[in-house]
Amino acid sequence: MPQPSRLDDPLYASMAWARYWRLMRGMGKFTLVCIAVAFAILFYMHGFVSIHMYLATAGGVALTLMLMAALMGLVFLSSESGHDESIDDPVSRSVSPDE
Repeated sequence: MPQPSRLDDPLYASMAWARYWRLMRGMGKFTLVCIAVAFAILFYMHGFVSIHMYLATAGGVALTLMLMAALMGLVFLSSESGHDESIDDPVSRSVSPDE
């Protein structure tokens, strides 16, 4: 039988999700700085080539960094809240530690 997770408590869940969204806002600001640096490097190395090149660069940097932040933030949220330990894993009970 699965154990209850701390995310089942509404007060703790609101605090945990607020921390997650604070992390996402911080990473959004960091992403904007990284996009500006990427634009500066691109302009320094190649000059103004095409608006499409800059849009693709901004999209690629933003998508990569924000996806990484979202997934790692969910990993941290799950780990800190004890949600990982609350699952019922029948496989781990049947496997001995010596194997």
